[in-house]
Amino acid sequence: MIEFEEAFKIVMQSVFETDSETIPFDNCLGRILDEDISSDMDMPPFNRSAVDGYACHRVDLNNDLEIIEVIAAGNEPLRKVGKNQCSKIMTGAMVPLGCDVVFMVEESVKLQNGNIRFTGTEPKLNISKKGEDVKIGEIVLRKPRFIQPQDIAVMASVGHTHVRVKKKPVVGIISTGNELVNPSEKPGISQIRNSNAYQLVAQVTRAGGDPIDWGIASDNESITLKIVEKAIRNNDIVILTGGVSMGDFDFVPSVLERAGVKILFDRVNVQPGKPTTFGVHSNTIVFGLPGNPVSSFIQFELLIRPVISRMMGYDLKHTEYKLPMAVHYERKSTDRLGFIPVFINKDMEVIPVDFHGSAHLAALSVSEGLVVLKPGIKSLLKGEIVNVRQI
Repeated sequence: MIEFEEAFKIVMQSVFETDSETIPFDNCLGRILDEDISSDMDMPPFNRSAVDGYACHRVDLNNDLEIIEVIAAGNEPLRKVGKNQCSKIMTGAMVPLGCDVVFMVEESVKLQNGNIRFTGTEPKLNISKKGEDVKIGEIVLRKPRFIQPQDIAVMASVGHTHVRVKKKPVVGIISTGNELVNPSEKPGISQIRNSNAYQLVAQVTRAGGDPIDWGIASDNESITLKIVEKAIRNNDIVILTGGVSMGDFDFVPSVLERAGVKILFDRVNVQPGKPTTFGVHSNTIVFGLPGNPVSSFIQFELLIRPVISRMMGYDLKHTEYKLPMAVHYERKSTDRLGFIPVFINKDMEVIPVDFHGSAHLAALSVSEGLVVLKPGIKSLLKGEIVNVRQI
């Protein structure tokens, strides 16, 4: 058995990166950028009015101004603004050449002869200068980057309509155990519905991977071996749940070894998730997770989610909050690193979930994060500031 920090290090050192692919920019949300994107033009591409108002020469602000044209956004100025003249201009429109100020409509009065008089004191420039946001050739998005909606807007603005991204890791999920039935079936005596596979498919999807459910492998070593060998050939990551503890039918580690997987560890000093197994096989990374759904959920978040990101050349940044405990908390055993599911009340205080063990799946539905307790630490005091890792 190894400490969690060592297990995490081993896992991350075993990661290989996926290849790249080019896809339409409007279909790359949530993908990892694998190229630097440059602008093909200045932005703004011309001196642009920041307000609805009147464009003129600053030296003429104290004079009555003749309106020579109206410039709408998208239209080019047709006339040159001379002395004691102005152009009425709309927000986003091109400022006429030579004009160095735009005063707002609210700072003006229209005279009986149709001219305009500035009524303010010292106007702002109100002109967005050509290239002040981005200059042609300037990098606007750098790799690696988790692509967000605003990034797609940037790509659109610079005409980058096809973008190179890292391929999604393909993640095979195998559930083991004679006790498992599909969710559509009514469990018989001593049976349970297979929740782990669907939970893991959703977790893989959220992490940016491409999940494949390989179904349920019965407690038969030969059958499990065939499924494992096929999954290893066709996936970047293989996740098995169940069959990694010390029972008579927990033969996943031996199956993995028969399939050519080099086991790097098979016990981690954590709670929950102690019987977590990890190994490598040529171009595939393999995890054996406990069958208990809370254990598999937490160990996926701690070990596998960062792997999926790293495979795409991106280091996952998990969110943490420093918040006070709302209650006193005490655990029974202190020999392992503990991950405690918690939620946050309306006063922004931390409350441990009523958690009955690693099979208590319903506890996860109200959990908003995890609080870590180091080995040897038995309790958390009411009011104590803790780090809450968002899940």
